Amino acid sequence: VQLQASGGGLVQAGGSLRLSCTTSGHTFSNYAMGWFRQAPGKERDFVAGISWSGRDTYYADSVKGRITISRDNSKNTVYLQMDSLKPEDTAAYYCARARGILVRTMPDGYDYWGQGTLVTVSS
Repeated sequence: VQLQASGGGLVQAGGSLRLSCTTSGHTFSNYAMGWFRQAPGKERDFVAGISWSGRDTYYADSVKGRITISRDNSKNTVYLQMDSLKPEDTAAYYCARARGILVRTMPDGYDYWGQGTLVTVSS
């Protein structure tokens, strides 16, 4: 199983980025997916999750209304649309595959991880 995250970069506060996570080596539609982020010196935190079908989505309180998770099961890809970005959103963003069809909010609920893509939001 491989997960490849992309789309990070440098953006000014108030700007937008769209992260992508392309996966392979598994039946993508059998699993919920999640995005986490980790700032330097901090723990890896849950950002958003999406059920296997895409019908159910979950967000950390800190990103609700600004970030949208989606998936395309025909492309084995999960996305994270980030709008109204703030400097405190600066972190490495990781996509991950859940251990089943349900979204989990803790890192130990995921068994495969992408390599991370860096998002930097300048003030």
